[in-house]
Amino acid sequence: MLIEILLFLGIILAIIAVELKDLVHSVLVLAGLGLVVAAIFFLLSAPDIALTQAAVCAGLITFLFLITIHKTERFER
Repeated sequence: MLIEILLFLGIILAIIAVELKDLVHSVLVLAGLGLVVAAIFFLLSAPDIALTQAAVCAGLITFLFLITIHKTERFER
């Protein structure tokens, strides 16, 4: 039951990340999605993959995306 709730939450977070206009907020929602996927891996008895998912996706990639957004010019429409 918990896996189904996390899958539903992951789908909702993915849709929200695509629909957001602000890139910083979208990246933060994607970090949350990475943590949800890590929790799913942990519940499926794959703690090594869950740790890697949390460290790389929610940690490193989010950091790189935020640095990239900070270094580029932002145009408001």
